[in-house]
Amino acid sequence: MLKRFLLTFFIASQFVVSFSHNLDLKAIKTREWNLVDNSKFKASFLMLKEGEVFLEKSNSETVHYHLNSFSNLDQEFIKERYAIIQKQNESIVISQSQETSSYTTFDYKKTIGVFLFLVAVWAFSYFIFQRQQLKYITYLLLVGLASIGYSFSVNYLRRINSTTNPLSMDSAFVPFKPNVVTRWDNSFFYVESKGIPTTHAMMTGITGWQQQVPIPQCYIGNNAWSIPLNPVVAAVPVPVSPAHFSRGAIAVAVNGVAIFNPYTNTGVDAFLDGQLDNWGGHCGRADDYHYHTAPLHLYGSTSQKLPIAYALDGFAVYGNLEPDGSSMKVLDANHGHYGTNGVYHYHGSAAAPYMIGNMVGQITEDTTHQIIPQASANPIRPAGTPLKGAVITGCMANGNNGYILSYTLSGQTYQVSYSWTSNGVYSFNFINPGGTTTSTYNGFKPCFLSSGINDYKTNSGKILLYPNPARGEFSIELSSNIQQDDVRSIDIISMEGKIIFSSKAYQKKIKTDVFSKGVYFVIVKTASENYTYKFVMD
Repeated sequence: MLKRFLLTFFIASQFVVSFSHNLDLKAIKTREWNLVDNSKFKASFLMLKEGEVFLEKSNSETVHYHLNSFSNLDQEFIKERYAIIQKQNESIVISQSQETSSYTTFDYKKTIGVFLFLVAVWAFSYFIFQRQQLKYITYLLLVGLASIGYSFSVNYLRRINSTTNPLSMDSAFVPFKPNVVTRWDNSFFYVESKGIPTTHAMMTGITGWQQQVPIPQCYIGNNAWSIPLNPVVAAVPVPVSPAHFSRGAIAVAVNGVAIFNPYTNTGVDAFLDGQLDNWGGHCGRADDYHYHTAPLHLYGSTSQKLPIAYALDGFAVYGNLEPDGSSMKVLDANHGHYGTNGVYHYHGSAAAPYMIGNMVGQITEDTTHQIIPQASANPIRPAGTPLKGAVITGCMANGNNGYILSYTLSGQTYQVSYSWTSNGVYSFNFINPGGTTTSTYNGFKPCFLSSGINDYKTNSGKILLYPNPARGEFSIELSSNIQQDDVRSIDIISMEGKIIFSSKAYQKKIKTDVFSKGVYFVIVKTASENYTYKFVMD
């Protein structure tokens, strides 16, 4: 009887679980591309903009070719993909304007359907078979109810909250340090930056220019980006739409650049309107550079197993791979799903909504529909207005304190050359074929980031690790006030958050020749305190 019961439980539980997920979108696939010069390569389609086709290769390299460089068959595919993206944008606008959203991890309608089916089977058996044979059907009904209760409780509990390991979270930002500084407390993970990317250029490719230019901001101290370390899943996700988050950021990329709603403050899709550069960004009314789409190009500088951003609700954003490196699973209506660890995460894609469909975690909006708390930009001049017909052709640094932005208009070449002083005096030279116009503004003083390397509680002088970088092995030396018996454990954690070495006792020397080259965390736990160090294996 026990065997029959267990078998019945297994069948019923699998039957119920199969109805407990609602999956909507398909992952973006890699395909082979054929150029007119007969060369071939594999990559995934990112976007078509101003006749240029942007693709991402399997090694995360982003390449672009003119549409005419592809075979006729590929050109047809590209145009079809672009049409699909535009159609998806239109449907997203319609659905979000109706303020509809759903929590998709537990499908109550299907679950109730399973329950009613089991009841119908029991009732049918009651009238058809002898009553003494109903015990097995009764087992099935009871086990089905238990399975439904279990599925509900698991989904309910995992939607309550989750705690993010700040060390694991920090590993996503390390490839972009020291231009990004991180720290944390018990509630928030703080990201400090100037909001300027260092691994790619800016502004090139914009056709809908608002006459704003990139100026480094001071997202530091009390004005740092704040990401919850204990995100709580909302009962009803809030749509990322023109009606919500119309001001401010919805996420922070791991290079310290803010990510805004795909829609501008006028309610249009910034990408489709030509307002974004080749990297999905542009400058706001405060001359603050930020993205409006998922910065998938960052995978050219970091591991594809790491997040490319963190939403301001506390949940991570990945690219087209899962955290374990496997292919992206089917996405829900929020543009994400729960991982194998039971924690929710989003995925970025080339198609709308690009990154976040609905904000899954609990957030607070102020009266201007901005998520709070969050960092703010500081304008130094009046906001610009659209310059119809202008096409930005380049934006390059002019020393350490300025840029030269070039654009074309009506067949003529123009430039905006601007710089600033240490006292916060900003000078703009608007250079046109007929001459130069200069404007000067008194703004905020440029800020400086603290070291992005030594930003951990290391208690220097108590424990010494050397040599760093290590070749073959490294030593752990304790100060006189720490005894060997005080050491409870020594762990080495990879940048992906995996423990690659663990010891429950003190070891003076640790071999590193079995580890891959890279940056790691060494955590030494003692009876009274924990010590965390960033370490390089060479």
